[in-house]
Amino acid sequence: MTRTAVYIDGGYLKHVLDSYGKPKIDFEKFAQWACQGDTLFRAYYYDCLPYQSANPTPEERERVSRAQQFHTALIRLNRFEVREGKLAFRGNTRNGDPIFEQKRVDLYLGIDIASLASKGKVDAMIIVAGDSDFIPAVKYARDEGIIIRLAHGPVQTYHQDLWDAVDERIEITEKVLRGMIRT
Repeated sequence: MTRTAVYIDGGYLKHVLDSYGKPKIDFEKFAQWACQGDTLFRAYYYDCLPYQSANPTPEERERVSRAQQFHTALIRLNRFEVREGKLAFRGNTRNGDPIFEQKRVDLYLGIDIASLASKGKVDAMIIVAGDSDFIPAVKYARDEGIIIRLAHGPVQTYHQDLWDAVDERIEITEKVLRGMIRT
């Protein structure tokens, strides 16, 4: 019995889902698919709540409320955990559009990978991400004997160095997602 942890970078998965028309998926089915027949130890979902100004507009309040409801729904799934970072305002573009930056999310994900790897709690890890910042954690887990699988979107959605650093790769395709549509 292979115990497997699934680490989902929420921003990355949203980006992949956007490229397929924003399907609403069943996250339990997604985690089981990512496990590829292994036993799910736990699924971790990393994301930030939307930005809310000091004097929030009704639209800002609504966006934050919807995101909180989504995170609560994930927490209520079997073996799911949500880690929330913080969205920081970094100014505006020349067009006046706000610039935001996720804080803490990548570090939470990296710490969780290293923590489970060092404790020997799992045999395999699936990382749903595209960021090369995770490579040190991936290498650490591999050195601890953990099999690392990357669940990724189309070619342009992930960093090639991350793809090269893992043991196995599975692609999140439109066909795969069709089997996970929430009803």
